[in-house]
Amino acid sequence: MPTVARREIQDAYFRRARAEGYVARSAYKLIEIVERTSLIHRGDRVLDLGCAPGSWLQVAGGLVGAGGLVIGVDLNPTAITPGPNVRAIVGNVFQTEPGVLLEQNGGPFDAVLSDMAPRTSGGAGGSVDHFRSVALCRRVLELASQLLRPGGRLAMKVFEGKAYTDLLRETRSTFERARGFKPKASRDVSREMYIIGTGFVRT
Repeated sequence: MPTVARREIQDAYFRRARAEGYVARSAYKLIEIVERTSLIHRGDRVLDLGCAPGSWLQVAGGLVGAGGLVIGVDLNPTAITPGPNVRAIVGNVFQTEPGVLLEQNGGPFDAVLSDMAPRTSGGAGGSVDHFRSVALCRRVLELASQLLRPGGRLAMKVFEGKAYTDLLRETRSTFERARGFKPKASRDVSREMYIIGTGFVRT
């Protein structure tokens, strides 16, 4: 697709987010992921790691409905007013105890989400950012292994690079199926990819 046309599509996501009340264009990444993978169902209990500014909380909260619950964790407060089925916790995902999240949720989660990304530096041609994003994903996998119910689902963002294949293999070791997916709402210059895991197998 020509660069100009691609940029026009990206700008359209910004305008659409504003018109539809989402705090960030990233909402459409999760919407497309769910449309393609059935990641979130009505009544689900969902954990959103790195939830600020809150667009994924908005999407997930609408999808799970009044009978579901979405819990978000981020270093920064969100830019949204959470609905009755959404809770946002200010905290560090590397320090948050799984037991605290299980208590907040009342048991295991149906799905774990992560749109987390490191602060990018561009060091070593982007490899520094890549390895930092992989470290975040490994923490996501660590938490998911303790928080997901059997058969649970996962979506997490990673920057593509040398360790991507290893990370995908690690995900497949605890999920029946795992694959990479890049939503249309991702910027054309972005190296971001989402790893989707379904059918969590508790080891």
